[in-house]
Amino acid sequence: MAHTHHHEHSCCCSDRHEEHHHAHGEHNEGIRNQLALIALTVVLLITAVVIEKNCNLATWQLLLVYLVPYFLVGYETLAEAWEGIEHGEVFNEHFLMSIATIGALCIGFLPGAETQFPEAVFVMLFFQVGEFFEGYAEGKSRESIAHLMNIRPDVAHVEVNASRDTGSMKDEGHVGLVDVSPEEVKVGEVIVVRPGEKIPLDGVVFSGKTSLNTVALTGESMPRELSEGDEVISGCVNLSGVIRVRTTKSFGDSTVSKIIELVEHASEHKSKSETFISRFARVYTPVVVIAAVVLAVVPPLFSGHFTASFPTWLYRALLFLVVSCPCALVISVPLTFFGGIGGASRKGILIKGANYMDVLSKVKTVVFDKTGTLTRGHFAVEAVHPDICDERQLLHLAAHVEHYSTHPIAAALREAFPEEATDGCEVGDVEEISGHGIRAKVGGDVVCVGNTKMMDSIGAKWHDCTHVGTIIHVAINGEYAGHIVINDQVKDDSQEAIARLKELGVEKTVMLTGDRKEVGEHVAKALQLDEYHAEMLPTDKVQHVERMLERRDGSLAFVGDGINDAPVLALADVGIAMGGLGSDAAIEAADVVLMDDRPTKIAMAVSIARRTIGIARQNVCFAIGVKVAVLLLATIGLATMWMAVFADVGVTVLAVLNATRALNVK
Repeated sequence: MAHTHHHEHSCCCSDRHEEHHHAHGEHNEGIRNQLALIALTVVLLITAVVIEKNCNLATWQLLLVYLVPYFLVGYETLAEAWEGIEHGEVFNEHFLMSIATIGALCIGFLPGAETQFPEAVFVMLFFQVGEFFEGYAEGKSRESIAHLMNIRPDVAHVEVNASRDTGSMKDEGHVGLVDVSPEEVKVGEVIVVRPGEKIPLDGVVFSGKTSLNTVALTGESMPRELSEGDEVISGCVNLSGVIRVRTTKSFGDSTVSKIIELVEHASEHKSKSETFISRFARVYTPVVVIAAVVLAVVPPLFSGHFTASFPTWLYRALLFLVVSCPCALVISVPLTFFGGIGGASRKGILIKGANYMDVLSKVKTVVFDKTGTLTRGHFAVEAVHPDICDERQLLHLAAHVEHYSTHPIAAALREAFPEEATDGCEVGDVEEISGHGIRAKVGGDVVCVGNTKMMDSIGAKWHDCTHVGTIIHVAINGEYAGHIVINDQVKDDSQEAIARLKELGVEKTVMLTGDRKEVGEHVAKALQLDEYHAEMLPTDKVQHVERMLERRDGSLAFVGDGINDAPVLALADVGIAMGGLGSDAAIEAADVVLMDDRPTKIAMAVSIARRTIGIARQNVCFAIGVKVAVLLLATIGLATMWMAVFADVGVTVLAVLNATRALNVK
């Protein structure tokens, strides 16, 4: 049975690979075909112009010569226009282009009018050039987001034996490996990951040591070291050693699935600019067509010489149609946001939709959770102040006494004195006194490690410390031996993150923490925050953010580690989750997920959003400005078909090229 699975799923995975390559190949082939079509049309158009200059052909004969390049390059546009008419969606850019060019081809048959055959072919040709650039730019943007799809693992090597179906691993002496699809692996099964392979599911390292490449998820190039007992996240690449991993989540719940789903749905959340432009195009296009008809018919009616002046006004109306085509806006604005989201994802910043770009760009207040966001959420020894022995001896005794405790403070003491496990000291009579600390015998001495209550109960004369943090007092045989200061460590780049946000014009930085007042004050001063509030319960944080939202200026961002901050992340204008690696609540509740633990990425996310919005605005202003100028010239008869072509297709090409700048995040 196992082997059947292996066969089916390796096929399934290779199919998926083939699909990806097939789609990529199809896109490249499409671009090559489009280029060939454009080149061939240029040759045929030049040939037609040469024939017109050197052969004295009748108008209908000349039309036939120009119809060859016209249909070659315009067939697709004409077909799209007809399809739109069939589906009741008449007023699209294909319809405008078709009407304008067919009109230009017909003008030559009106009495006293000049032929516009080359112009008609050129409008279609340039429209195809615009479509080519749009396709190329969109392909680039999709590639940038597709790099995230490469994190999807293809196969999982599962350890199996006679009892695989129960998930137990009793008979570990006779274990074999079977290759299955990651979707098939159950929680609790053991998988083997070799060097160079992607981690297929989230889990815990069961045995082995290695380093992981997390660049696809976090944008960080530094590998992460892993050993037995460490958590491991799907989508990372195993670099050096073979590891056995016991899975903790099914594939559907794993980090890699959630991220892929998130990125695939990012385009569904449109920004205000995008939705405005879509609505604008729906109303604007019929208005333009009616205006063009009025421009073609009304002035000749009032001129007194309808037949003589109609060709002139029809030509102006056709120019009006070509110029008014809103494709520069309809194409370039969504493309800009698509590029911005792709560029951000390359840096390990996942923005769930273009609408959050709008909000991020206007952030004026940033509210932080403390633990796990500005600090590491990991206790460490900060200072050792001995009274009757040296620092090493004090740490040595404290680490031995705390050997069996599972408290984070005990772990910090053991980390500070790693030799504790191997120095052969005998520890006995360990007694944990609730609310006080731990007493134990270490090498013949009675050592008490705990708080001031414990020191008072044994009569040891303790003294306080000027350091902010958790103070652990130590007594040897009833005599006070000194104290150790333990603290949550501020992240290396937290200070830089606050400074960068201030540089970007963020007016208020606030920290909310459940920690003690003096700890909150210490961190707030060190990071130069504008405000802090300590000893807060999760409900207090929600109420405080609600009050801030009522009196805010600009938008408010809340930054948390996503584990217990989900309600506040959902409440803020934009919720930013730190360290999305492995935090389900973060990926679900936040609008922006930073895939690593670096607070400086917050400022980078704001910068990317502002730059993206800036590029979208440039495109809107440029496109509308050029179009209005040429429309006015067309109405008074000073514009040519070449100007109209530039105002439509030229502007579209430039706007699309400008939009691709959003991909490049420095």
